[in-house]
Amino acid sequence: MRFDIKAYLDDNSLTIYRVAKESGYGYTTIHKSFNKAQSDATPLNLRDLDALAKVQHKAMWEVLRELERLYIDD
Repeated sequence: MRFDIKAYLDDNSLTIYRVAKESGYGYTTIHKSFNKAQSDATPLNLRDLDALAKVQHKAMWEVLRELERLYIDD
C-alpha cells in the first residue's frame, strides 16, 4: 500500500518543517522519509505516523485511517 503523503500534507496545511519541529523528529529524517518513493521494501513507517499524529494532536490509528480512506496512491 502506498500513500500520497505530499497530498496529505497539503490538505492538512502541514509542511515537512512543521511536522519535524512539532513532533520532535529531525528535519532530515522526516524529509527523507516523506520524499522517498514508497515500495514494498520502504513503506510508511510508525515513526512517520507518529510524527503526523503528534503534530495534529491525533492518535496514530486516526492518521492511518485517513490515509487509507483518502490518500492511497495505486
